[in-house]
Amino acid sequence: MKSLQHAASFTTIGAPGPGQAGYVMEWVVDPAHYCAAHERITRRALAERIAALQGMQYFGPVSHRPPPGGPLYFIPSDTVESHRAQAIGIRSEQDFFGGAVPLRYVATKAISHPLLDAQAQGPHDWVESFAPRVASCVLPGTTAFSEADARRAGRALLRGGEVRIKPVRATGGNGQTVVQDAGALDDTLAQVPEIASEGVVLERNLREPRTLSIGQVRVGPLTMSYYGLQRTTQNHRGEWVYGGSDLTAVRGTFDALTQLPLEPSLRLAIDQAAVFHAAVRESFPGFMASRINYDVAQGQDRSGLWYSGVLEQSWRVGGATGAEVAALEVLKAQPERSLVRASCFEVFGETELPPGACVNYSGDDPEVGRLTKYSFVDAHADAA
Repeated sequence: MKSLQHAASFTTIGAPGPGQAGYVMEWVVDPAHYCAAHERITRRALAERIAALQGMQYFGPVSHRPPPGGPLYFIPSDTVESHRAQAIGIRSEQDFFGGAVPLRYVATKAISHPLLDAQAQGPHDWVESFAPRVASCVLPGTTAFSEADARRAGRALLRGGEVRIKPVRATGGNGQTVVQDAGALDDTLAQVPEIASEGVVLERNLREPRTLSIGQVRVGPLTMSYYGLQRTTQNHRGEWVYGGSDLTAVRGTFDALTQLPLEPSLRLAIDQAAVFHAAVRESFPGFMASRINYDVAQGQDRSGLWYSGVLEQSWRVGGATGAEVAALEVLKAQPERSLVRASCFEVFGETELPPGACVNYSGDDPEVGRLTKYSFVDAHADAA
């Protein structure tokens, strides 16, 4: 592939030294994934802001001519496999904004749950020891790699209530279906593409849950951790999808985040995300990430039982990255500041921008219609 051929010649990586400019480059990992017009334009806007954070210059996609020497920093469009990251010259978390995984399926929702039983089909390199390590951190559920296994798993879950069926690579709640009986289960599974190669997740459905984002970002010398509450909105098809996040971010690691006065359910969500992340690092050698984000759902199922669990992980430029970058900009500009509240919004249709908003995308996307993405910071938030 042309972009990777060029990328293989890039050897100078890391933060720029005195007198070195350094260049930030976008890397389209998979031309078919996260490449809608609004995603491409948003990613460029964020790449330019990340370049400014590091005192680097934005250079463009890696498929263009190589830059004229100097340190490089990459913004992949997706979580990348480790061997491809190494081929482009990524050696550590300081070299890119995102994550690298040793096995392709590790980047998907598939790792959140175990296979149904010893007879169930799965990838030949499936790491069976991971799911037991995160069992206390996720909702009841199963990952399946055949329609027959998915039907068996779904019927078992239906005995406890509604089941949510999730394609493992879809984002923002897209493509998910809630079923209440075996007939609806079978009909839905028949429409899920590529189960054998990608897998499908079947999970206990929560009614009107709140979805928290627990994350950490490292850019240059800055490390920031946060918790956030997600919002949903209706797209132009009337579907409820991701609508933005409100983040409370602190300078430092998850340990700094847990020093804040937190309600018990929020502290639980942070602990679950931290355990899940530690299990990933220890179970999959070669994993590295400078941007981590874990969605944690909390709420009741149909019978009234309360659950809290990690839904999925994101180790790439994501929906909350607009707010993440806005918070990082404040922390860099104000070294004395330890806490920032930042928000990002995705609005379908016309909207009025609040004072101080930074627009990352505004236009008529061919796939999703009129859409505006923007972020802003609460300038006076300095306490939890």
